[in-house]
Amino acid sequence: MPKKGKAKNTVNKAKHSRLMKQKENKLRLEKQRTKERLKAIIKKANEAKAEENNDSTTDS
Repeated sequence: MPKKGKAKNTVNKAKHSRLMKQKENKLRLEKQRTKERLKAIIKKANEAKAEENNDSTTDS
């Protein structure tokens, strides 16, 4: 026969799943920020390289 009353671990399970979702979201956001930061750095480097190439071609 099933037990009567409140289910045993529902509060802990709910808290755990909420905390795990927070952790996953945090990791996802950090990964996304890292990608965006790297894209910005690469874009800046490419622009500097292109500008340097333009300067060297106009000097010759």
